[in-house]
Amino acid sequence: MIDLRLVRENPDLVRASQRARGASEDAVDALLAADEARRSAVARFEALRAEQKQLGKQMPKAQGAEREALLSRTKELSQQVKEAESAADAADAALRRAQMAVPNVVEEGAPPGGEDDFVVLREVGDKPRIDNPRDHLEIGEALGAIDVERGAKVSGSRFYYLTGVGALLELGLLQLAIQQAVEHGLTPVIPPVLVKPEAMEGTGFLGEHASEVYRLEADDLYLVGTSEVPLAAYHSGEILDLNQGRRYAGWSTCFRREAGSYGKDVRGILRVHQFDKVEMFSYVRPEEAHDEHQRLLAWQEEMLAKVEVPYRVIDVAAGDLGSSAARKFDIEAWVPSQGRYREVTSTSNCTTYQARRLNIRYRDEEGKTQFAATLNGTLATTRWLIPILENHQQPDGSVRVPKALQPFLGGRDVLEPTNR
Repeated sequence: MIDLRLVRENPDLVRASQRARGASEDAVDALLAADEARRSAVARFEALRAEQKQLGKQMPKAQGAEREALLSRTKELSQQVKEAESAADAADAALRRAQMAVPNVVEEGAPPGGEDDFVVLREVGDKPRIDNPRDHLEIGEALGAIDVERGAKVSGSRFYYLTGVGALLELGLLQLAIQQAVEHGLTPVIPPVLVKPEAMEGTGFLGEHASEVYRLEADDLYLVGTSEVPLAAYHSGEILDLNQGRRYAGWSTCFRREAGSYGKDVRGILRVHQFDKVEMFSYVRPEEAHDEHQRLLAWQEEMLAKVEVPYRVIDVAAGDLGSSAARKFDIEAWVPSQGRYREVTSTSNCTTYQARRLNIRYRDEEGKTQFAATLNGTLATTRWLIPILENHQQPDGSVRVPKALQPFLGGRDVLEPTNR
């Protein structure tokens, strides 16, 4: 959640962030009002409690009329203290709701606007010249790699089977991502994919993204849409040693409802309800977060280079950041069948927003506890199979295997069509 001190000291900065997001500035005013109401309620409770304690000290020495007056006032105070405490608790809850309603403050330099107002930072790689390119589903079916018909038969629309070389490609891709992560000092993690509500709320996924989340009502647990959630909650309530950043790479199955998807996006495996992903997650000191963000982005580009697909990097506009992110970069791979770039990775700097919700802190040079900064970034996911298959398709129906993935497919450099 947002830093209250920042809102008090520089409300215009937070209002400007809201404008950049295309969000209402009223939320900032509501937060300031809730903060003032809470401080007033707490001050009243503490004043009445102090008077109650003072009367308690006077009571043993009082006699006669003075004692009767003290007893009367003590009885009166007891009720007032209870009411004031209840009012303070209610004001505290109202403040938390108001604080949770304000998204993270946008980092300076992020482009303002909505989903279509991103800025292209760079394009990398040459787009292949393919006459009448087949899409990934047609290619995958010919290779015996993707089976959406049986996926729908067993589980419903937007489920699928990866079979044969399709399964090997995904496993190879994710293993390649873990290998790279370990080489760069990240700790590999296989986290739980069912989490408690406080973990989901703490990472900011029960606000505007709530419709995307699967909930198991009988158990009050949520299926994660990214291992960012269990990796963020991993150190909840802890004080970390952040003399060096803590970096993890989580491999998990992910689940998303993908509400509102339609058209070409629901063909094949572009927008599905279940997929696998390797997600990077960092805990650093706030002053190191900007550089860490660039580091995660560089590691993502390193992975894209290994699978040999053209891509572009975009600076996501403020209105498309989501509540937790202060800045986000996406990498979009070229998809020949659509003649356009499609998102394959995202990396976000969440500053201290998630850590405040999850109470994750570190000690500064003076020994005082401060909130950590958290960052996340995709390193590989099932969706990558789309640009891999499409960009490496050959006129004879075969698919060339990127050199970095060949060891995971028994050394094969070409995948040939097969009959089911």
